[in-house]
Amino acid sequence: LMSSAYPNRTSPVLRGAWILENIMGTPPPVPPPDVEDLAENEVGKPATTVRERLEQHRQNPTCFACHGVMDPLGFALENFDAVGHWRDIDRFSRDAIDASGVLPSGMPVNGPDDLRAALTANPDMFARTVTTRLMTFALGRPVEADDMPLVRELVREAADEDYRFSALIKGIANSHAFRYSIAPEHDENMVAGN
Repeated sequence: LMSSAYPNRTSPVLRGAWILENIMGTPPPVPPPDVEDLAENEVGKPATTVRERLEQHRQNPTCFACHGVMDPLGFALENFDAVGHWRDIDRFSRDAIDASGVLPSGMPVNGPDDLRAALTANPDMFARTVTTRLMTFALGRPVEADDMPLVRELVREAADEDYRFSALIKGIANSHAFRYSIAPEHDENMVAGN
């Protein structure tokens, strides 16, 4: 929670992007270069919640294309402040925290329990993400499109063992891709430092 927040406030966008990439295995696209930072509260003016400022930002259809997916995931974690402590009241606006949202699937969520239920409703999704990451480590290279049938097969096999981590590890270790991977050849022409 801390690594996906700013030092002075939460970031539903960063938290939503983290969930997309690390749990769902679908990283969000890179934002366009001309995107402005979210406006911060100004001294002397009434404070607003991060949600209220993001709602204004999301009015732009171009922004909503990505934020409509990321923000509801992050809003579900809004009860956790920038360092991960539970809170019920926004420290700037003094309003009650609104941790509700609607996922792109149409499923409503309100808080971390609903988010967990939504994410665990499809255990293949997380297992596929973990398997892809484990294979990247095991093979010593990024997983490519040609590897995805194996990833899906390993996840299907792990489902028979309730997606146990050990089932994923055994599947990777017994796979042809792992057992017969070839280390890159040493290039005699490469000189250290060049």
